[in-house]
Amino acid sequence: MRRLSDVLKKEYGEKVYKLALTSGCTCPNRDGHIAYGGCAFCSAEGSGEFAAPPAPVDMQIEQAKTLIQKKSHARRFIAYFQSFTNTYGDPMRLEDLYRETISRDDIVILSLGTRPDCLGPAMMEMLIRLNQIKPVWVELGLQTARDDIAAQMNRGYETNVFAEANKRLKEADITTIAHVIFGLPGESKDDMLDTVRYLSALDPPPDGIKIQMLQVLKGTVLGARYKEEPFPLLSLEEYSDLVAEACQILPDEMVLHRMTGDPPWRLLIAPLWVRDKKRVLNTLNRKLLLSQSESQ
Repeated sequence: MRRLSDVLKKEYGEKVYKLALTSGCTCPNRDGHIAYGGCAFCSAEGSGEFAAPPAPVDMQIEQAKTLIQKKSHARRFIAYFQSFTNTYGDPMRLEDLYRETISRDDIVILSLGTRPDCLGPAMMEMLIRLNQIKPVWVELGLQTARDDIAAQMNRGYETNVFAEANKRLKEADITTIAHVIFGLPGESKDDMLDTVRYLSALDPPPDGIKIQMLQVLKGTVLGARYKEEPFPLLSLEEYSDLVAEACQILPDEMVLHRMTGDPPWRLLIAPLWVRDKKRVLNTLNRKLLLSQSESQ
């Protein structure tokens, strides 16, 4: 298992920062094509709470850069289209948007958050063309490998769809990143680690993984359910132990893109410990170091 920051620094010789952007897409799990309301854990902003508001992409990029450059001398960036499903819509419009984005010298990677059931032939052809210009990453929401839990979360596709999409992307030489959530209601510790084992056993496995603690947010199905009858959530110690165990399972070549997530404070209901990012990262890093030393 390798960390993203180390991989990027080795590739580009400096730190590369991510810009959260908006493509103007919606989601088939919201507009009725598959379902309505979105996934049970997803807010009305489609997991893009920190993405730039809709605007011409150059304006979005410059606004996002300004925020980062207040704290650093960043020069190179990943254009991360985060909100909703960024391979859902008119392929011609999206290709024009993404070509405009990667035409900039300061953008070195295009990263698209999407669903594995939104990668039809036209979208795949678009991604292949873009990947010939600059590296394209496709971030696929899996969350859990348990289909029964996924159905309860209104995910809208079966786990084998993820495997098929990952395989097609890998055959096209496009980098894939799997999103996983720990702490979904009804999942045991073994269930969560089984999702990591599932990803690790795929042939080929995804190139990277993002792990996040379930955040119960206002305006979501889970948020309403939690207010009526709170369900158990992982403590920081339980979560960090799980992440450390998961990292021992991951293939050596897989890149760890994320092991926690920044909550939108205005929407967060629980768990409140995720708000203390410094404490969370310190705990996670300590557990990872301990786990690595014990395995040697």
